[in-house]
Amino acid sequence: MSLLKVMIDHAEAEYPRECCGLILGVGDRIETIEPMQNVWSGEVEHSLRDRYAIDPGEMLGVMKRSRDQGLDIIGIYHSHPDHPALPSECDRAAAWPQYRYVILSVERGKVVDWRVWVLEGEVFVAIDFGDFKNETTRL
Repeated sequence: MSLLKVMIDHAEAEYPRECCGLILGVGDRIETIEPMQNVWSGEVEHSLRDRYAIDPGEMLGVMKRSRDQGLDIIGIYHSHPDHPALPSECDRAAAWPQYRYVILSVERGKVVDWRVWVLEGEVFVAIDFGDFKNETTRL
């Protein structure tokens, strides 16, 4: 199964909630995808439908296991149910510049688009990432 398909299957299975997960590899070489549980339980006006959170303890566990395999967390993916694959202000505020971000747009339960982003200063910039090429995102 392709790594992109792992993310697509996860996004479609979690719809209408946002899915989230970690991208493991070295540099720009993607080795594996680690689907995570969305544990968002924050602000009352937001829900699992429009926010995600990865449990820090689980993320640390993945980080330790991946290092034993010579891998790093190089990216994070999440879905936008019934919204475009564009970063939100919340995405920007929570982003770390060392990670790539894959956002999958899910409409009525099906992924229709995805894009890869990196934070440069205060702005997200669309990039190519490993085998994930932004010019081929239309599914």
